[in-house]
Amino acid sequence: MASTTQTEIPPAPPGRRTRAKSTGRVGDKIFLGLSRGSGILLLVIMASIAAFLTYRAAIAISDDEGNFLTTFDWNPAGDPPVFGIAVLLFGTVVSSIIAMVIAVPIAVGIALFISHYAPRKLAGAIAYVIDLLAAVPSIVYGIWGALVLVPYLEGLNLWLDQFFGWTYIFEKTEIGVARSLFTVGILLAIMILPIVTSVSREVFLQVPRMNEEAALALGATRWEVIRLSVLPFGRSGVISASMLGLGRALGETMAVATVLSPNFLISLHVLNPGGGTFAQNIAAKFGEADAFGRDALIASGLVLFVLTLLVNGAARLIIARRKEYSGANA
Repeated sequence: MASTTQTEIPPAPPGRRTRAKSTGRVGDKIFLGLSRGSGILLLVIMASIAAFLTYRAAIAISDDEGNFLTTFDWNPAGDPPVFGIAVLLFGTVVSSIIAMVIAVPIAVGIALFISHYAPRKLAGAIAYVIDLLAAVPSIVYGIWGALVLVPYLEGLNLWLDQFFGWTYIFEKTEIGVARSLFTVGILLAIMILPIVTSVSREVFLQVPRMNEEAALALGATRWEVIRLSVLPFGRSGVISASMLGLGRALGETMAVATVLSPNFLISLHVLNPGGGTFAQNIAAKFGEADAFGRDALIASGLVLFVLTLLVNGAARLIIARRKEYSGANA
C-alpha cells in the first residue's frame, strides 16, 4: 500500500491564540450589552409615551361631561366640555378596512408578478417605481386626492349607488362631493400599496428554489407552484406586510385631513360625505385648541396608540400560531 503523508499544521503561538479568544469574548460582551440596552431603551420609550398619554388623557376625561367612548360630539371648549371618540374610532376603523380590502390583494398580485412572472428588466423597473411611490410625502398624496381623485370618484359613487345601493353600505343618501370615508379608504389604499408590495415581494423571493423546481418536476403549472409552494411559505410575511400597511392607514394624518369633509356623525353609508379619524381630528384642531382641548386630543391619541398596539399584537399572535401550525404539519 502506498503510504500517505499528512502535513501537520503547527499550532498558533499561545499568546496570539489567547489574545484572539479574549478579543472575541470582549466583542461578544459589547454586542450583548448594546443589544440588551437597545431593547431596554425601546421599552422605556414606549412606557414613557404611554405614561404621558395616560396622564394627560386622565386630566381631560375626568372633566368630560359626556361619555368619552360613546359621545358623538367634540366640544372640549364648551361649558360644560363634552367630547367623545365614537365617530373618530368608527371613521378610523372603516377607512382602514376599506384600504386593506383594496390594497392587500392588489399588492400581493403585483408582488407575485414581479417575483415570478415578469422578465428581469421589467421586474426591476416595476420594483423601482413601487419603491419610489413609498417615498412620496403624505401631503402630496393629499393634494392629488383633493384635486384629482375626489372629482373623478363622483361617477364611481353614482355607479355604486345605482347598482349596489341595495346593500345599504353603498347607498348614497346625501348630495355632496366625494369627500367621504370611501374616498379616504381608496386614497389610503394607494398610499399603503407600495409598502405591502415591497415587503411581500422580498418574502416571495426568499422561497427555496428547490421547492418550486420540485413542484414543476411533478407536473404542476405555474399557478399551482405559487399556490402550493410560494403562498404558504410567504403567508406570515404577507401578514406582516399587511400590518405595516394597516399601521400607516390607522395613523395617516395630512392626506386624510386634505381629502375628508369632517363631521361628527356615524353613518354606514360610506359614500356620504363626512366622518372623521383620530389623526385627522388631531391635526385639524390641535393648533386652535387651548390647554384642556389639547389634553382632550391627547386622550384620543391614547386610544389610537392602544388600537395600534392591539393590531400589532394580534398580527404577532397570528404569525406565531401560523408558524406553530406549519411546524406541526412539517
